[in-house]
Amino acid sequence: MLTTLSRKIIMALTGLFLCLFLVIHLLGNLQLFLPTEEARLQFNWYSHLLSGNILIKIISYVLYLSILLHVIDSVIITLKNKRPAPRYQYDQRGRASKWYSRNMGILGTIILIFLVIHFKDFWYSYKFGNMPVDSKGQKDLYQIVVTAFQEWWYVVLYVIAMIALCYHLIHGITSAFRTLGLYHPKYVRWIKYFGLAFSVIICAAFALIPIYIFFTMK
Repeated sequence: MLTTLSRKIIMALTGLFLCLFLVIHLLGNLQLFLPTEEARLQFNWYSHLLSGNILIKIISYVLYLSILLHVIDSVIITLKNKRPAPRYQYDQRGRASKWYSRNMGILGTIILIFLVIHFKDFWYSYKFGNMPVDSKGQKDLYQIVVTAFQEWWYVVLYVIAMIALCYHLIHGITSAFRTLGLYHPKYVRWIKYFGLAFSVIICAAFALIPIYIFFTMK
């Protein structure tokens, strides 16, 4: 039986691994800003590389497991925290914590809903769908992405999810360092600055992609 501390450590490790994945995923997606035909060939080549490399496949299984463990442990910890406290105790977290720190469950739920839709529309379609091919004979995931991001509601959903992810990361990164015992008072300020900068830059870049496609690919 895992203790709450053990679950928090697992959440911290899987969360930091997912942060690393976000960087790699973003670097690949930035190719969508290239001129249309170049973006199509580059992005499809990148997608084909990820699906055909055995090392990448192993990393992808670690990714799926990390998401699963992160979600399960977060749900368990949230439910434990929701248990009624003794009457003589008063919840004063609002005085010492940010609103997003107190609502990580809600932010996580928004992100999870987005992930389900995202996996269905892109990952599942690429793996099991009947996809068109580009001039190189590769699965044309680029066209699927562009088509999806020409729907205004999908762009809005994506941006909302990135806002939720941003706040989730701002709290999650500093919390992960604290859980792993790396939150030394001497470096607290720099860890907070790093977490804030990382969260804003990564999520803003992701959010700009559907906005760019929506307004330029009409």
